[in-house]
Amino acid sequence: MIALGIYHRTVYRYRSPVALGPHRLMVRPRESRELRLRAFDIATSPVATLTWANDVYGNIVATAYFQGLADQLEIVCRSTIELDAVAWPVFDIAASAIHYPFRYEADEVTDLGALIFPRHADPAGRLRNWAAGFVRGNPTDTLSLLKDMCTGISAWIRYQDREDEGTQTPLETLDRGWGSCRDFAVLFVEAVRSLGFGARIVSGYLDNSYSGRAGSAGAGSTHAWAEVYVPGAGWITFDPTNRSVGGLNLIPVAVGRDIRQVVPVAGNFGGRTDAFLSMQVEVQVSAGPNFVQN
Repeated sequence: MIALGIYHRTVYRYRSPVALGPHRLMVRPRESRELRLRAFDIATSPVATLTWANDVYGNIVATAYFQGLADQLEIVCRSTIELDAVAWPVFDIAASAIHYPFRYEADEVTDLGALIFPRHADPAGRLRNWAAGFVRGNPTDTLSLLKDMCTGISAWIRYQDREDEGTQTPLETLDRGWGSCRDFAVLFVEAVRSLGFGARIVSGYLDNSYSGRAGSAGAGSTHAWAEVYVPGAGWITFDPTNRSVGGLNLIPVAVGRDIRQVVPVAGNFGGRTDAFLSMQVEVQVSAGPNFVQN
């Protein structure tokens, strides 16, 4: 078990004072059997009134409400966690799902719902055919199939950090041959869904303090990856950006059906159409329980 301190600062700047609308904040680490949250704090400038809720996926969501006008919005989040993920996890997959193809039980199909169905159009079946290329036989080992796809994406796609908002569609990523971590995650999730798996997007932080993983500059960054539901094992973590399986180095914050649902900070403002000037995000993940100070 390791203790980590997380510092996450987001700054929006405007050319002229604007009226800040409500902002949705998904920045609180998601507790699980592998992650324990020991301390958490949000500070905003200008000062906001915060309300808290759980969404349909059990994510903890804060909504920030502001008064008056401002030409800058700063949101600073500090967390202390204990992480107990192992480097080489062993998954107790149910006998019925050891080999692909397999069928989810009726209750699992109902509960997974839209997580089984691709979100992006694939009229010619290009993505489905690409994903089927990782199926080595009928039947084939389920976990090997998922691992091959997770590691194989980087053979097709070159990692490239993108500062702009939004996510490429899976077909755009395949055609362009490059993408960010969120593009890798969306491609992987949509590909496994096309094969009948239930899958979801995860957003959070990447601890890059010693591993030199992609998707991070310095000692940490926001990051996106995926989870696939396999009977018996439950939700298995796959990070196609770093060709890894399991939660080592990954600090989940939110899960969702679509990448839009797990954006760390989302909001709006009222003012001139050209008022928005810039956005800056700074993330530091440090060993030990102390917060990284700015």
